[in-house]
This record gives sequence, structure tokens and C-alpha cells, in this order.
Amino acid sequence: MLDDKVVVVTGAGGGIGRDIALQCAAQGAAVVVNDIGASVAGEGLDSGPAQQVVDEIRAAGGRAAASTDSVSEPVSAGRIVQAALDSFGRIDVVVNNAGILRDRFFHKMGQDEWDAVIKVHLYGAWHVSRAAANHFKEQGSGAYVHMTSTSGLIGNFGQANYAAAKLGVAALSKSIALDMQKFNVRSNCIAPFAWSRMIGSIPTDTPEQQARVARIQQMTPAKIAPVAVYLASDAASEVSGQIFAVRNNEIFLMSQPRPERSVHRSEGWTPESVAAHAMPALKSAFYPLDRSADVFCWDPI
Repeated sequence: MLDDKVVVVTGAGGGIGRDIALQCAAQGAAVVVNDIGASVAGEGLDSGPAQQVVDEIRAAGGRAAASTDSVSEPVSAGRIVQAALDSFGRIDVVVNNAGILRDRFFHKMGQDEWDAVIKVHLYGAWHVSRAAANHFKEQGSGAYVHMTSTSGLIGNFGQANYAAAKLGVAALSKSIALDMQKFNVRSNCIAPFAWSRMIGSIPTDTPEQQARVARIQQMTPAKIAPVAVYLASDAASEVSGQIFAVRNNEIFLMSQPRPERSVHRSEGWTPESVAAHAMPALKSAFYPLDRSADVFCWDPI
């Protein structure tokens, strides 16, 4: 499905990104495997993970090049896209997958923990997407696949930085889809459910927590890759601005905010009439303080 395509996959040294890179290559793409080799918290540098995936692809007869530049700064993100141009002469797809975690409850979260996560997830998606945009515009084609999360789309404990970044990525994707539609450029999101080192720190102190982790471990990163490959391909030419969730063998189309209910008063509103009329009328449609696990409460299929 990706013959003659050149695909950049960020955070591709392991987990979801690695499987996306491998499946893109298996479908005929030349792949830039980008990964700085950092820890889950974003610390340290290691060129090994990216090169190992490149070696796997080449051993299977595919084409690949390694990139160890960071997505979090515009100059280094630009070098990731340039690596595709230098190695393969063009760029057709960007998969924004790179990520880190600095989980902490909101009232305890520090500025450094907020900044680090926002820079990799939201700024990273912006920097790499923007670096590719003019090339997509000039060639009249291109596709973006961004990783969002139900932590942002729905909610979760202790992830204000990650949730804010991931909901921002969904909005960024929609804006790209709108702004670049006239150039035949598409942009979509995937919210993945998969066991990886990004969620490997989930506690297993109780039988309930152990059962939850056992369910998550069924959902391997390889389950995410087919949807990403499809969205990167010309078969998805009419799919843009959408948010999908993938959980084991399930694919979901996620909702996007739309008006739910409305009230009006011809004479306008006062704070008192808002309290007496508007909120009681709207209250039955309020959303509960759900977390992702509350909404996806059944075992993965």
C-alpha cells in the first residue's frame, strides 16, 4: 500500500513507533526511523534503538535511514525531514509518535514536568509537521498521522501535562486538515491502546490492578500499525480530520465537540437567571468526571 512512499516515523526506536516503521517498510515505503533513544521521562541519548530498527528493515529487504534528532526544537525537527530528502529524495508521510511521560497530580506538578511533556508531544508534532508542510504543498500531496490519547480526549488522573498536549495534538491535526485540504494533504489522529514502556509504570499492587495490566498487555503495539499504514496510504485519500482509537482488534471513530443542548432568553442573561434557568436546563446533559478506563470499561476484543 505504500510503494514509492517516503515515511518519517518519530519515536520509532521501540513500541508503537517501531511497529509502524516496520509495517510501513513491509508495505513498500522507505522509512526514516527517528528516535533519540531517551528514557520514558525523556532523559539520556542513545543512537542504538533507531539504528536497530533500521537494521531490521534492511535485513528484511526494505529501505530505511536512522535519525536521532529531537522533535522538540524547530532546527532539529527540520533535520528529521531533511533526512528523508537526503536519503530518499522526497517525503510523503509524517507519523508523529514521539512521546515522553512525567506523570504527577496537577497540584504537585512542576513547571519543568509541564514544559518537558508539552515540548515533545505538542511542540514536537508542530515542529515536524511544519517542517514537512512546504514539501507537501509543493508536490500537491502528503499525509500526517498523529498519536493522540484518550487521556486528553476523555481524561485521566495525574496527567495534566500529557492530556493537555494530546488534546492539543487533536486540534492541531484538525487545523492542518482544514488548512492543507486544498493541497491534497490529509491529517488524522490515532488514540492507541497498547502495552509499551510508556505505560509500563502502571501500579500492580492489588489484584484489580494486576488484572487491568494483564488486559492491557494483550494489546500489543503491532495492533496499532495497520491503521497508521492505512491512513498513510492513498487508500485513505478521502479520510482527513478524523480521530480514531485502536484497542486490540477494535477500531473506534471518536467524537469531536459539537453543541449538545442549548437554552436562550430573549431578554438576555443575568448571573441569577443563568443559575436559575440555564444550568438546571442543561444539567441533565453534563458530562461526568470520567476517565478513559470508565468509558472503555469492557475487556478488549
